[in-house]
Amino acid sequence: MSRQQIIGIVIAMMGTLMATGLWLYFRDSYSYHSPEWFYFLLAIPISAVYHVWSSTRRFPKVQLPALNQFPVDGSLLNEIGVQLPFLLRSLALTFMIIALARPQSQSSWQNVTTEGIDIVIAMDISASMLAQDFKPNRLESSKEVATKFIKGRPNDRIGLVVYEGESFTQCPLTSDHQVLTNLFKDIKSGLVQGGTAIGLGLANAVNRLRDSEAISKVVILMTDGENNAGAIAPITAAEIALSYGIRVYTIGVGSRGRALSPVAMYPDGRYKYDMVDVKIDDELMKEIATMTGGSYYRATDGEALRQIFTEIDQLERSKINVTEHSRRAEKYYWFAAMASVLFMAEFLLKYLLLRTVP
Repeated sequence: MSRQQIIGIVIAMMGTLMATGLWLYFRDSYSYHSPEWFYFLLAIPISAVYHVWSSTRRFPKVQLPALNQFPVDGSLLNEIGVQLPFLLRSLALTFMIIALARPQSQSSWQNVTTEGIDIVIAMDISASMLAQDFKPNRLESSKEVATKFIKGRPNDRIGLVVYEGESFTQCPLTSDHQVLTNLFKDIKSGLVQGGTAIGLGLANAVNRLRDSEAISKVVILMTDGENNAGAIAPITAAEIALSYGIRVYTIGVGSRGRALSPVAMYPDGRYKYDMVDVKIDDELMKEIATMTGGSYYRATDGEALRQIFTEIDQLERSKINVTEHSRRAEKYYWFAAMASVLFMAEFLLKYLLLRTVP
């Protein structure tokens, strides 16, 4: 057996083994829409046998008495090079068959534990929230801290209720926190009738949560005064919250003693400020929180308010099991592209670099 025949057999075996290796490697990496195409891989070892048999017939060895007069390079490298087109063709066929089988990224189902709670922030926006014992005032400080709280809970649905003497929903429960934070910027005092309707604000927040199917339902109720308006008593609203399994965290926003607060309004719409006593109904806020399983906090400055929201954030971390499903994506085009490249390489090598003369 000549060296050329041995090289042909080795290259044929390499082509078959590499094709088999590629199939084994990618077989478990994807799911396949038409796996029956893999049966065509059996053609590769058959073509390897044919390649060895036909190469000796097409290129028989001729003995010439004056061979040393011809400038023929019979090096091992050249003899291997003659066999390379078959190797490239075997790999190209393998990639083409895999592409025809339509590989797809495997559709995965995975149980993931995540935090998910429905929260409504009920914020007092009465004129007294413009008091300047917080910087720049109570309302702006509350908005800033609440916005940071929202950004730190991407898996929760959060809503916003505001109240003075009346109450309305600024934003229903939503997972689109960008919309919610934009709506926070629009909050200002004087949007509705003046006063402090704590009961009405809490009742409105509870109404937004009553149909929620979340494991944990929470209201964060913020105020800087005493209930002096609205048709619903705060305790009544707390009882309604309890009946729906809603936990209420109450926050009193205001320093102790006296604070520079609005006392009147000039004709041009500006507020007149003066030092007034800070009056927050701490006992009522504690009762509402205790009744519903929440807690009461007193924020005397901006830093205390930030710490309170941080503590609530840590307390409200209910674990929910979520099943995630990833859709299948077609991956055949990578294999088709590789097959095209290899077919082109075989063509260039066989018909340009290794041309034979009949």
